[in-house]
Amino acid sequence: MAVKNKLTLSVQYADTRLQETLPRPLLRKAVQATLFAPAELTIRFVAAEEGRTLNRDYRGKDYATNVLTFAYTEDEDAEVTQADIILCTDVLLKEAAEQKKTVEQHALHLVVHGVLHAQGYDHETDEEAEEMEGIEVEILETLEIANPYK
Repeated sequence: MAVKNKLTLSVQYADTRLQETLPRPLLRKAVQATLFAPAELTIRFVAAEEGRTLNRDYRGKDYATNVLTFAYTEDEDAEVTQADIILCTDVLLKEAAEQKKTVEQHALHLVVHGVLHAQGYDHETDEEAEEMEGIEVEILETLEIANPYK
């Protein structure tokens, strides 16, 4: 059995559309499966307007994106990973429909992706992307979610 790292998790539903589909215990299970160290995380569900504003103001990209991670401790020596993970409900719903996945499966994949970013993983190069995707696939398998990259 995997070691459970200490987790302080706050879940905010600024956009309440997925509150019943993605309750806090389900999100906590996905986050816990992704942790390699103790963490203090906030997951926030937002509508397109807030998602677009955050992406524009912090990344210089003027559109809503599926997941944004604001990592405050990307240092490998940090004892506790601290981050805010923003999921844009509008984008998430659109992508799930386009990819013919359940909203739950797609959202949990994005949560895993965001938590990996919070822990310093990235996909700027092909090598980094391959490593990160491999870890995502392994974690999603433990959550009984099929490989999203196939």
